[in-house]
Amino acid sequence: MRRDGGGDGRGRRRAGPRAGCRLDDGRRSRERLDQPREQRRRLVPEWDPEAFGRLSERVARFLGTGRFIVWMTMIIIIWVVWNVAAPKGLRFDEYPFIFLTLALSLQASYAAPLILLAQNRQDDRDRVTRERERKQNERSIADTEYLTREIAALRMGLGEVATRDWIRSELEDLVRDLDERRDGHRGGDERGGQAGAAQDGAGRDG
Repeated sequence: MRRDGGGDGRGRRRAGPRAGCRLDDGRRSRERLDQPREQRRRLVPEWDPEAFGRLSERVARFLGTGRFIVWMTMIIIIWVVWNVAAPKGLRFDEYPFIFLTLALSLQASYAAPLILLAQNRQDDRDRVTRERERKQNERSIADTEYLTREIAALRMGLGEVATRDWIRSELEDLVRDLDERRDGHRGGDERGGQAGAAQDGAGRDG
């Protein structure tokens, strides 16, 4: 009975890893690391954020120029004059110019987000530039402090180094001392010679 139970247990234990291997093989067959993943279909269209940002900046720059104001003014004037002076069969937007109002509202509704997006991109660039300038200023301050400490150390070291004037003054003092000692020895020798001569004369007299 134990053998049967052991056999069943072993059979179950062996069946488990095999099933796991089959699942692993299935997963490996579905997810290959040496091949790119298949792109999933999305309901929302994909776009390049960088390209869209550049387009928004171009539109924002154009909307902020005098050329855009002149062109828009000319279009509005032509629109109003045409729908007032043209024959009724050719008028497409009579007074109170509802279609023109809708067009201007649509243009404003698209222009505002594009301008905000361009401003956000400019703010991001300004923040990166400020961060870069801050780091550069920190490096400049650190370099300046290092150079200041080095210059102070050089000054302290130069204060302990013998200069040309100091060596010259020391040599002059040594020469003066030697001259004085030499003069002193000469005076002592002369005095000793005179004393010896006096003693010799006294001996002769005696």
